[in-house]
Amino acid sequence: MKQVKIQIPSLVENIRVVESFIDNSKDTFHIDDDIYGNIMVAVTEAVNNAIRHGNKFDKDKNVLLSLQVQDDRVTFEIEDEGAGFDYDNLLDPTAPENIENPGGRGIFLIRHLADEVEFNKDGRHVQLTFLLPTASDEDEERHSTINGAEAPAAR
Repeated sequence: MKQVKIQIPSLVENIRVVESFIDNSKDTFHIDDDIYGNIMVAVTEAVNNAIRHGNKFDKDKNVLLSLQVQDDRVTFEIEDEGAGFDYDNLLDPTAPENIENPGGRGIFLIRHLADEVEFNKDGRHVQLTFLLPTASDEDEERHSTINGAEAPAAR
């Protein structure tokens, strides 16, 4: 298992550092383009939440970001120094009464982009897991192209 960690002060402009961290990790660990977009959106959203809601923009508080790469998955962990939150009782942003609310979509988005999401430490720590395509998945996709036309892959 390979692991990389960074720690950033709670400043919104440090989201650029997180984006670079993800880009470098993609290149270093050969993370597939198919999941790269999901990783970029979910991890930057989680870090943004940690800066904004967890640490309340306090530049003296840090956000810890770590990455672990295994054969079949890549896992990002984001931890802030805030008070935490009740992640089990969030409003549904798709409910009619919440559609007009400007916030409340971040966790919803993260849960839909990552394959596994786990909260710990009263919501101060989130673990996002993304499953990596296996060799058989890639072979299946290669064989799903018939006569130059894309055929739906069986999944």
